[in-house]
Amino acid sequence: MEDRFQVGVITSTHGLKGEVKVFPTTDDPNRFKVLKEVILDTGKEQMTLKIESVKFFKQFVILKFKGIDDINDLNHYIKKSLYVMRENAVKLEKNEYFIADLIDMKVIDEDDREFGVLKDVIQTGANDVYVIEMTDGREVLVPAIKECILDVNIGKQAMKIHLLEGLLD
Repeated sequence: MEDRFQVGVITSTHGLKGEVKVFPTTDDPNRFKVLKEVILDTGKEQMTLKIESVKFFKQFVILKFKGIDDINDLNHYIKKSLYVMRENAVKLEKNEYFIADLIDMKVIDEDDREFGVLKDVIQTGANDVYVIEMTDGREVLVPAIKECILDVNIGKQAMKIHLLEGLLD
């Protein structure tokens, strides 16, 4: 299980006073308003950065980090990812899961037979769609609705599904 989650990617600097423009990779960019710190993965090291201010511009989040007041201190962080630790992640409602916890989960059918592995989650707006690689190598798209997803056990990394008629055609 992942212990940290990506919440954004620094796309560029913003202004001259040490702000960065971040493309959010979280469902709700407003979560940056309550974040106190993020982890910057530079590729060589991980740095904890305290958030001083948050603004929004179009689809981007503008962040100012404490102690970084110069544009030149940020240029080498462009295209680097920002993460939060699991304990600082958003609280999930019942039957909500982090995508990172679902990827590579074993999938079984309603008769407890091995069906495949969940390889991706497509977010469509109405409901998510799970991309499952079946044991024979084919892929099937299964809507993440209660009629299809019978059980998800994060601890056991297993999901039980019911295939609606026509999904394999």
